[in-house]
Amino acid sequence: MSHDKVITVLGATGTQGGAVARALLADGEFAVRAVTRGAASAKARTLAGLGAEVVEATLTDESSLRRAFDGAYGAFMVTPFWEHRSPARELAEVENLISAAQATDLRHVLWSTLEDTREAIPADDNRIPYLGDGYRVPHFDVKGAAADARFAESGLPTTYLLMSFYWDNLLTPPQRDPDGTLALHLPLGNTPIAGVASDDIGRVARRVLRQPSETIGATVPVVGEHLTGEQMAAALSAVLGEPVAYRPPTHDQFRSFGFPGADELGNMFQYYTEFPESYLGRRDLETARAFNPDRLSLTDFLAAHRAELTA
Repeated sequence: MSHDKVITVLGATGTQGGAVARALLADGEFAVRAVTRGAASAKARTLAGLGAEVVEATLTDESSLRRAFDGAYGAFMVTPFWEHRSPARELAEVENLISAAQATDLRHVLWSTLEDTREAIPADDNRIPYLGDGYRVPHFDVKGAAADARFAESGLPTTYLLMSFYWDNLLTPPQRDPDGTLALHLPLGNTPIAGVASDDIGRVARRVLRQPSETIGATVPVVGEHLTGEQMAAALSAVLGEPVAYRPPTHDQFRSFGFPGADELGNMFQYYTEFPESYLGRRDLETARAFNPDRLSLTDFLAAHRAELTA
């Protein structure tokens, strides 16, 4: 395999990076250097068995990132915000990624990002509370504001992959309510949201890497469908063979659930539902189709993972 075709994939044992690594390995046009913190893990060994070169690196150690990028043509970059939930740490990780990429002369960077929700939400709108340091939805806002700006200022040949809600989040057995009904409890109201199967993230990344002249400097929406909560419940019903009701809590109820990050996820869902012109508008299906014409429907994705839904 030509040295020019090596793609370093960060987070290769996670949802996004794993999808990118598998898509590239299945195709064979690019060699994969899979980056993980634990090369001995089961997921890392699986990637090695598929033909990936597995290396260890961490986002807090720039020298390890330089080694991971050295000699590669390009890289898929993603940050693990939910492991630490610290905007300051995420920005430090981004700085390390950019510095290491500049030092190793990467020719195509794919940066997994989200928008700054504060661009859509008026400053005096109190429906979605601020969550410290002036963020509404920190894992969105940090990327869409400061991180994206740093990539733009860096001079790196970057494609911005704008992510959507993972359909993978639905791959847990639905809750059975006290009346015995299976039910989906997401605070989406009646508004459609943009979602994507993780496998399609890999397919989009592969297409982007094949088209550098068209995609460097561009923002590419990574989305499969726009669906309502009722439509998601219907897809679950079709796959499970049993009615699944859609019973959405309010956003305030969701924020009060008390698990780590409930407040931020409640804000995220409220952004989805109350500012669809921003969330859906940035994730145009026709634009997305050009990069993934055979994307999975939610029903097909759930059917392929039925065992996880019935575990």
